[in-house]
Amino acid sequence: MSEDTVGEKETEVYVKPGTPGHNEGKEVVWTRWQKKRTFVRALEGTYGEVYKSLYAQPRVYPHGDFAWKGGPGYYDKAPINPQAVEIAQSIECHISAFAAKCHGQKHGHMNSAVFYILTGEGHDVHDGVRLPYAAGDACIVENGCVHQHFNDGEDEMIALVMKAKPLFLFMHMLFQKVVDYPPKEMPEGRDVYTPPDDL
Repeated sequence: MSEDTVGEKETEVYVKPGTPGHNEGKEVVWTRWQKKRTFVRALEGTYGEVYKSLYAQPRVYPHGDFAWKGGPGYYDKAPINPQAVEIAQSIECHISAFAAKCHGQKHGHMNSAVFYILTGEGHDVHDGVRLPYAAGDACIVENGCVHQHFNDGEDEMIALVMKAKPLFLFMHMLFQKVVDYPPKEMPEGRDVYTPPDDL
C-alpha cells in the first residue's frame, strides 16, 4: 500500500484527498464533483497586504464571465466562492437552472442554504418531506438535511442559492455527500435543454 493510500474496500482503493488523481477511475458526472477544488484559500502575507488586496478586488462579477456546467437537465454556475474570486472567503453563491420536469442531485451537507426561486415552480424533498414552492419563494435547507430540488413546471426553473459553506468547511464541518446524481438523460419526450445566456 502506498503512503497516499488511506484504506481499501474490496477492489476499490481509497486515496488521500488532495493527492493528484485521487478521483481517477471514478465516473465523471460533473467535473466539479470529481476534481480537486479550493474550498478555503490561504490568507498569506502581512495584515496590510491582505486587506489592501481585498479592497482592490472587484465588487461586480458579470454573468458572462462564468460558464454553465452540468446537464442535460440541470445546470449550475458558481460565480462567488473562494475558488472563483478573491473577495469571498466565507460565502458561496451559485445559480441553478432546471429544465422542465428535471431535478438535481440528492445530497446533504452540514451547512444550511437559502434557495431563492427566481422563475418557475417546483418542490424540494427534505429528509423525506415534500416542500412546494414557486417564483418569489425562498426555501431554507437546514443543517445536515438530505435534500433534492425538483422542477415541477413545463418551463425552466431558475434558483439563486446562497450559503456559508466555505465557513463551515473552514471550521472542519466537512460532511458533504451526494446520494444520487442527477439523471444523465432528459425525460422521455423532452427536447435538449440549454440554460439561459442572460444569467
